[in-house]
Amino acid sequence: MRRILLGLALSASLSAPVLAHPKLLGASPAADTTVATAPRTLVLNFSEKLIAPMSGAELTMIMPGMAGHAIPVKTSVGADGRSLVLVPASPLPRGQYQVDWHVVSADTHRITGSYKIQVG
Repeated sequence: MRRILLGLALSASLSAPVLAHPKLLGASPAADTTVATAPRTLVLNFSEKLIAPMSGAELTMIMPGMAGHAIPVKTSVGADGRSLVLVPASPLPRGQYQVDWHVVSADTHRITGSYKIQVG
């Protein structure tokens, strides 16, 4: 009887859906790079489909010796469901920027991260 219960428990655990956290696979422009011209959009690609109302990002211009300056952006989940798209309200001036993102997928755990890019 014990072996049957152990077998059933093992079988149930193997057939249960595996819920992992979404991972940032890449971004455009890529993290820690310098781009010559200001991007019109920033796209972050993740390993899983995102829950749109619970996912987003902020863009901050890093100003040496001062607090960062928040840049207004429109953030949405891309048509593929696995990308986060940021569209700045106006062209980005030369400088260094930090992207702070937060995403939620089917497992409902909020995952956060950040990276920097340089314009100019």
